[in-house]
Amino acid sequence: MPSETAFYYKEFLIVLGVAGLVVPLFLRIGVNSVLAFLIMGVLLSPDILGHAAAYVPGIDELGFSNPESLAHMADLGVVFLLFLIGIELSFERLNTMRRLVFGLGGLQVVLSLAALAAVALVMGFDMRVALVAGAALSLSSTAIVVQLISDSRRLGSQTGRLSFAILLMQDLAVIPFLLLLPILGQRVEGSVAVSVLLALLQAAAAVAVIIIVGRYLLRPLLRLVARTGSSDLFMAATLLIAVGAAAAASLAGISMTLGAFIAGLMLAETEYRRAIEAVIEPFKGLLLGTFFLVIGLKLDLDTLFANPVYTLSMAAGLILLKGIIVYALARLFRVNRGASIESALLLGPCGEFGFVIAGTALAYGLINDATSRNVMLLVTITMIALPLLARFGNWFTRSLRQRAAAAAVHTVLPEDNEARVIIAGFGRVGHLVASMLEEHKIPCLAVDADADLVARENKAGARVYFGDATNAEFLKRCGLMEARALAVTMDNQTRVDEVVRVARTLRQDLKIIARARDERHAQRLYAAGVTEAVPETIESSLQLGEALLVETGVPMGLAIASVHERRDGFRKLLGRPNRREELELAKKRLRREKSAG
Repeated sequence: MPSETAFYYKEFLIVLGVAGLVVPLFLRIGVNSVLAFLIMGVLLSPDILGHAAAYVPGIDELGFSNPESLAHMADLGVVFLLFLIGIELSFERLNTMRRLVFGLGGLQVVLSLAALAAVALVMGFDMRVALVAGAALSLSSTAIVVQLISDSRRLGSQTGRLSFAILLMQDLAVIPFLLLLPILGQRVEGSVAVSVLLALLQAAAAVAVIIIVGRYLLRPLLRLVARTGSSDLFMAATLLIAVGAAAAASLAGISMTLGAFIAGLMLAETEYRRAIEAVIEPFKGLLLGTFFLVIGLKLDLDTLFANPVYTLSMAAGLILLKGIIVYALARLFRVNRGASIESALLLGPCGEFGFVIAGTALAYGLINDATSRNVMLLVTITMIALPLLARFGNWFTRSLRQRAAAAAVHTVLPEDNEARVIIAGFGRVGHLVASMLEEHKIPCLAVDADADLVARENKAGARVYFGDATNAEFLKRCGLMEARALAVTMDNQTRVDEVVRVARTLRQDLKIIARARDERHAQRLYAAGVTEAVPETIESSLQLGEALLVETGVPMGLAIASVHERRDGFRKLLGRPNRREELELAKKRLRREKSAG
């Protein structure tokens, strides 16, 4: 009996041993945790331990007796990852990313699928096999890419936003891919069009149910559990929501990860968001490690060693082809060169859904066992290469920025002590602010840390300076100590917070007007000492409301007055004074001064 009990816990103990003992050693020598789990998966695979047993008898007993038993744990790791991503986002933020998600992301999926299917046709495969291979190999790894970017705290960077937008579109594309596999396998009875329509309606109904439940039931449920004051019960409720949404999506025939992602979106705007993140994070880390471990275990070393040059060349060509497509589309959508290159390297390798599509296609008889193993081998090799490609991409883009910076800083910061307005960040918002200041003859100075943007703007005749606005010495060189005001217009919340903190430390009397993501970010900025925080979600909503009122017949004056009232209401919620009352008081003071004079 004791030996049988140990046998059942063997796989779990190996996972804990790798996570608790081996991975920290890899981290100590500078190896990324993702790569560490992948390497350990390869070393513990039956192929490696089976050959090693010839030299060290009994060592094969240290491996996994039943690797498939880890599959469900690995799937939960990806589910929790997408659940946390959903919590970090919101429907409003997702709406602001629609151009990248549905535009750039949609084109990437279609072009990659078409290009890879064409290559498969040229190699002699029939159309059905080519489509399956193209679908499986066109997708990238949400789990590894998001983990790598998140570990480096760059999800808010241009590379992070671009990569995530494409990955999100790929996750959405998995739904029609999986719906079409049984149709290609000719196992669907009746009309194909009717079958596709019914499957899509079933998927849409499942998403609608998750959204409705999330909108009306999740907050009361969490409030009920939170009132008990039990952290254990709150943890159970959180896990129930994440896994339950994933299971409901799976039962409806759509991706588990999509269900978890939608559930996370539902909770993004609730007061329980941070507590939920704290509960899920430890589970996500361990289960994602199991996922990467399983990928390493699945590497078909016999096929690899039988023809290593051909296999590795195919993997390299696959990464290159997908990377070129991502880079070309990113540049077409005016993403800077550094972020385009780094995203291409991150998204060139394949992803975990490649295993799902290849396995499903095998089950429906669309591909044979040999083709399925080859597709999975390519997916595994490219995923193992991902951490190394990410490191290279980070190094390459840094060196690119340094070279571009040398060309960008040909203008010298002005040496005079004129009181200017400093604009930190010269994207679309900064550009508009600068033009308004110039229109009113108010001197200004714009700075940005994007060397490509600085070089481009200077070439176009603008006066923009390269530098890091979070650097106190650089701000002093820009004339912060004499500045009339500082406008922080960046779209990265972390950098906005840091610029505000540094500037307020340097000058307590400086007027700081900062761009905020939403009202929560605005409150954080006010606590940090800004003079004014402008939440972009509120302002865009007010402008939309004003336009709608005018177009539906409300007189312009009444529409503007309504918008001002709403804005004052939001300012009151944020604890700020009423602008119109301030203006009236200023006018009264001016009249008193004139009468006294």
